[in-house]
Amino acid sequence: MNGAVPSENLTLFNWPTSTCSQKVRIVLAEKGLAFEDRRLDSSKSENLSDWYLKLNENGVVPTLAHGDKIIIDSSVIAEYLDEVFPEVALSPHDAFGRARMRVWRQFIDEVPTPAIRVPSYNRYIRHKWNTMPQDEFDKLVAKRSVRKHFYRNMGRDGSSPDEERDAIERLRETIVRMDRALEHGPWMVGEQYTLADIALMPTLVRMADIGLATQWDDRPRVASWLGRVRARPSFNKAFYPGSRYGAPGSHPALDVPTC
Repeated sequence: MNGAVPSENLTLFNWPTSTCSQKVRIVLAEKGLAFEDRRLDSSKSENLSDWYLKLNENGVVPTLAHGDKIIIDSSVIAEYLDEVFPEVALSPHDAFGRARMRVWRQFIDEVPTPAIRVPSYNRYIRHKWNTMPQDEFDKLVAKRSVRKHFYRNMGRDGSSPDEERDAIERLRETIVRMDRALEHGPWMVGEQYTLADIALMPTLVRMADIGLATQWDDRPRVASWLGRVRARPSFNKAFYPGSRYGAPGSHPALDVPTC
C-alpha cells in the first residue's frame, strides 16, 4: 500500500446532508476504504462543541482522522485520500492533467460551493431558526469562524430575492462551463473520472433536490454526465437514505450549511 496506514484507521466526522461530507464519502466509496462514519448531531450544533472545535477550528464538516492525523477541508481531504491510497486513482497520472483537474477544484470551491448554500438555506434550512430567540441565534453565530459572516448576512429569515438570484446565476454559470468541458470526453477532464467530477456531483444533486434541475434542461451533456455518476456504485453508498433534502428520512429543518 505504498507505506499507507491501513484504512481501518480512518474516521470521518460528518453529517448526512452536508455536500462537502458527501464529496468525501464518494471518494471513500470509490476507493473501497473502510471508515468509521461519525455523524455529528446538527440539531444540537455539535460542530460548534468544544471537543469538535479542537479537531477543526473552522467548526465545519467534514473532518478526517487518519490514525492520529487530522485533516480538514473537503478538497484537501479528497486529495489526501487519493495520494495515500493510490490503488484506485482519482487524479490524472500526468502533471498537465492534474493541473486541469485542480483548475476545476479551484473554481468549484470559489463559485458553486458557496453559491449552493444560499438557496439551500432559503428553501430548506432557515426554518430551523424561525422560533429561536435572536440572542440565542447571535450566540451561535458568534461561535462560528469561517461561516460567521454568512450567517450574519442570512439572519433568521434567509437571504433577499436578489441574493438568491445571484447565487442561482453562479450555479447556472457552473452548468454552462461543465457543458463546454464535456464536449471533450465523458468526464470533466476527459476520459478519466476524477476528483473534479466528484466535487461537482453533490452540488448538482442538491440543485435537483431543491428544484433547480431546470438549469441543465438545455444542456444534455450535463444531464448525461449526471446520469453516469448516479449509475456508479459509489453514488448510493455516499447518498444513503436520509442524506438528501426532501428524501425519506432526511431532516433539513435541523440542518445547517457548514461546508
